[in-house]
Amino acid sequence: MSIRPTLETRAALETMEGAGVKLHRAFGFHRPSELDPFLLFDDFRNDSPEDFAAGFPWHPHRGIETITYVLDGEVTHADSLGNEGTLSAGDVQWMTAGSGILHQEMPKGNARGAMHGFQLWANLPGSLKMTAPRYQDVGATDIPTVVDDDGTSVRVVVGEFWGKSGPVDGIAADPQYLDISVPAGLRKTFKVDTYRRAFAYVFAGAGRFSDADVPRGVLLEKEVMGQEVNIRDMSGNRTLVRFGTGDEVTVQAGPKGIRFLLISGAPIQEPVAWHGPIVMNTGEELQQAFRDLNNGTFIKPAH
Repeated sequence: MSIRPTLETRAALETMEGAGVKLHRAFGFHRPSELDPFLLFDDFRNDSPEDFAAGFPWHPHRGIETITYVLDGEVTHADSLGNEGTLSAGDVQWMTAGSGILHQEMPKGNARGAMHGFQLWANLPGSLKMTAPRYQDVGATDIPTVVDDDGTSVRVVVGEFWGKSGPVDGIAADPQYLDISVPAGLRKTFKVDTYRRAFAYVFAGAGRFSDADVPRGVLLEKEVMGQEVNIRDMSGNRTLVRFGTGDEVTVQAGPKGIRFLLISGAPIQEPVAWHGPIVMNTGEELQQAFRDLNNGTFIKPAH
């Protein structure tokens, strides 16, 4: 067994997307090889409807898959294939953009006006970038939650963990996407496949992650909102923790517990040509995508 080293911790940066949605971006649009096969991760959490009500009107995607996970509020969506629906608290949508899709996502707050969710972009290998688009909405009740005897709970959104399988499958990056809550003061270890890239995203509570160069049982403190991990408890905690290689991640929960996403996937290791919502392998493929978009041939007929 080897503990994955903590390579970096950094706070998600505030940005604006869509028609004026305020959100926090943990990573995206730089160094695509850093967390290959993942390209971008956004945390859209707002208490004021004016910060998100304009939503994400019609826009294109090609060459990627997106995983949207809603914690609070709702997201209504529609696409160029004629699909439409609403994601509510606890629901997940997986969409393979493939050869090209146009869609829109319009968030709506809960009874208090608050909205919270995440969107992860996963790359597609070149052999699948022009595959037929498809998507799957998964209801909250279909996503298994495993609760250990010590009170640790793991919601298995994608992949397999502790004998349970998430309902979303067929994603090229073959990710494992876990929503983990560890009770106050508890130290807990989670297995991660050695050959996957992995990161954690802390969004509630506090804790400390062990590091590889410290003897087992001794915790190297890394500040989850700064340089070293003594993760302070703060309700607005939005912190990326990027891990090196190893086969386990160990966390020590703080006095109010900790909640984080633990996400890993198999690297694709291909060239990336990327502009906005379109991700291809070469500059020529990228240019062709925008030519298709401009001349009305972006949406390919089903075969």
